[in-house]
Amino acid sequence: LRGIYGLVVAMVLRNKVKPTSSGEYDLYKGFSHLAAGLTCGLCGLGAGYAIGIVGDAGVRGNAQQPRLFVGMILILIFSEV
Repeated sequence: LRGIYGLVVAMVLRNKVKPTSSGEYDLYKGFSHLAAGLTCGLCGLGAGYAIGIVGDAGVRGNAQQPRLFVGMILILIFSEV
């Protein structure tokens, strides 16, 4: 699911990449698009890492206490967002 956000950002940036009147792609626009892509990618990486940690601890906790299932799912949803 994390990759869908990257796809949305890529499509938005794809529509914004247009040459200027001089026929070149501005350095400012290039760096701003790079920063947008890096921001989306690094946020996805951090969210994926959080989901992995919460999922591992949640599965282990759920094996010991089945009551923790609903709480684990809620924490996974919040770490996804």
